[in-house]
Amino acid sequence: MVKESKEQSFALCIENKECEDLEKRKIYTVLPDDEAAKEGYLRIVDESGEGYLYPESYFILVELPREAQDALQVTS
Repeated sequence: MVKESKEQSFALCIENKECEDLEKRKIYTVLPDDEAAKEGYLRIVDESGEGYLYPESYFILVELPREAQDALQVTS
């Protein structure tokens, strides 16, 4: 049985060197990707709306209240 988690991860962008699809000081959704994490990357839903790998050092992981998570929820 697959357990679906309602909790999402979010990250604050603090660097965007040569990344046109990232904005500093913006909060992004982080998608789970264990293989990328092992290599020092995060899979981020960027301005294109797709999940791409970026250096983990470009972000600070943040915990948001449920209301903020709901407000940032991307409509599918």
